[in-house]
Amino acid sequence: MALQNFFFVPLSLSRVRPLLGFGMTALLAALAVGFFPQKLYATQVHSEPEGLYAHQLGHLFFIISMGVFIYWLRGRRLIRHKGWRYLQYSALLFILWNADAALVHHLENQNDIFQKFSEGTLHAYLQPYAGREWLTWIFFLVKLDHLLCVPAIIFLYLALREVQRSPFRFSPQDDTGS
Repeated sequence: MALQNFFFVPLSLSRVRPLLGFGMTALLAALAVGFFPQKLYATQVHSEPEGLYAHQLGHLFFIISMGVFIYWLRGRRLIRHKGWRYLQYSALLFILWNADAALVHHLENQNDIFQKFSEGTLHAYLQPYAGREWLTWIFFLVKLDHLLCVPAIIFLYLALREVQRSPFRFSPQDDTGS
């Protein structure tokens, strides 16, 4: 019985209300940074070669973690509930996003695909080597990784909202495996 209570902690409005004030403050701070930017660094450069290897291993670990999480959700049949199903969709999109990002990192570090000009500036461009034009198109396509990441975050938000709002509770009877 104590283990069941460990996994479910009911939230009351009095506990959540202080977080709403923090959320509004964080939103206003983010908007202020967005409207009055200074120098912003939107790219991450990894030192050669250890930084990239560690980063790629991070992508692999995240993919495996989300795969195990989906397996766990399905094994306990939690996806019968809409909130947990949304969480499964979020995990699947995070898997695809990480695989996409790992491919982008790999292509970025291939010197025989294209030549980079004005790298690290707003006016950077790529010049594909002869016979490698198709790889440059693939590179541009997979660079659109936000098309996977943003929906994953939206599904995560929907999942958390649905689980918090619903009366569905996990019980040990659901975990019998039958």
